[in-house]
Amino acid sequence: MSAKSETAELPLVVAITGASGAVYAVRLLEVLASAGRHVHLMISPSGAAVVKQELDRSINIQQFDPRSLVPGIDPGSITYRHYADFFAPLASGSFLTGGMVVCPCSGSTLSGIAHGASNNLIQRAADVHLKERRKLILVPRETPLSIIQLDNMRRAAEAGAVILPAMPGWYHGVKSVQDLIDFVVARILDQLRVPHDLMRRWGER
Repeated sequence: MSAKSETAELPLVVAITGASGAVYAVRLLEVLASAGRHVHLMISPSGAAVVKQELDRSINIQQFDPRSLVPGIDPGSITYRHYADFFAPLASGSFLTGGMVVCPCSGSTLSGIAHGASNNLIQRAADVHLKERRKLILVPRETPLSIIQLDNMRRAAEAGAVILPAMPGWYHGVKSVQDLIDFVVARILDQLRVPHDLMRRWGER
């Protein structure tokens, strides 16, 4: 089996934190499930609050049902990990994954990752991905940015993270808000090397 196919068989990690833009995470989970990729999912309390505010979906982070977040999804495509469970496999580098995405990534989560705080499982799993030299994608959705946030992004990038702000492009034939959502999700999928057809690429007819 090739290295590429081995990576494609590994589970992916998605964390939802308390920044605006929960819709990006939901769409990402939809597409990953459709692609047959298994996801280990973590949600912070603030992330759950944003999901409720922005999408009007109430999720219980103590007894989580994936369908409460992504209606119609196969529950077997997601393994839920409580954000405070340091005994979860994600806390160890010996647990292999194909990459991790924090989407959306709040300023406090960014700070914790940039400084190696490991205050919860989300930050610890991100730290594991950095130390193991695995793909870590951070999706901040904040504007304007303070010098502190910019410095935290620089620190995380220097440590090996990919900083992928939720900044949709307009060159792919935008006709709806969904097109803008799909643009950001498509860029995340590209970083994870997950095939998709969410958008028309530059240069394609």
